[in-house]
Amino acid sequence: MDRRTILTTSSRGLLVESLPFKLYQKAKKFGVWNPADIDFSQDVEDWKKLQPEQREDILRLISQFQAGEEAVTLDLLPLIMAIAKEGRLEEEMYLTTFLFEEAKHTEFFRLLLNALGETGDLSVYHTETYKTIFYDILPAAMDRLMDDQSPEAIAEASTVYNMFVEGVLAETGYFSFYEALEKQGIMPGLLKGIGLLKRDESRHIGYGTFLLQRLICEHPHLFDLVAQKMETLTPYAFQLNQEGVVNDKNRLGAPIEEVMEFTTRQLTVRMEILARARGKKMEEIYRLSETEVGVL
Repeated sequence: MDRRTILTTSSRGLLVESLPFKLYQKAKKFGVWNPADIDFSQDVEDWKKLQPEQREDILRLISQFQAGEEAVTLDLLPLIMAIAKEGRLEEEMYLTTFLFEEAKHTEFFRLLLNALGETGDLSVYHTETYKTIFYDILPAAMDRLMDDQSPEAIAEASTVYNMFVEGVLAETGYFSFYEALEKQGIMPGLLKGIGLLKRDESRHIGYGTFLLQRLICEHPHLFDLVAQKMETLTPYAFQLNQEGVVNDKNRLGAPIEEVMEFTTRQLTVRMEILARARGKKMEEIYRLSETEVGVL
């Protein structure tokens, strides 16, 4: 085992101009919100007035977010360990906030469900497509990092976690929530929390974009691996969108054509941004701006 090198007492210090360090600073400023401070009293009143089928449709999406946030909280640690083993201090510093935020998102949805009195078994809303993604694909990609910290394994994990689960599925879910609730002017506590989650997740996706660009810059063949993985995952996103469609609208009332277009746009944008890494120098990757990786 090589002897440890301490970076912060060397002439290197901290890479304060690097994107990971900037994300760490931004997380300290904007990521410290408390789910317990959100007022769900109006949500409770709105919930009582909804028709049973409306409540079921909203509950389905909440339950999938609840389980998804729990899953990403549990599954993130192997990536943090892999980055730490490489001695990438600023990246690990940022990732400490990443895990904290995922835990906080898990708490938010549970507090909402408790306030609404929805304390039963909600796993009935987890379809086979949903289970394939969150019960199988995500944990398999992340757990692989426990024994394999190769660039290929890290790239696959970040593609599944950051690009697909966060960058496509979660973003599409936010879109559906706003389409259903904001237009009706109901459930302000849920919408407030979703807005805060979305801001946190933009940093998570931004880090994943940085990480994959760094890996592609170091190992150009990884772009094809990432593209192939996204191509493999894409049908699951469309399948998830299609489940429960009634009269060309999803369960929350959003036109399925608009939802599909939103998902397609997210998939395209993710790959376009990653393609920019090819031919870049490593110092350019480290100096990416927050805007360039979509941080709110």
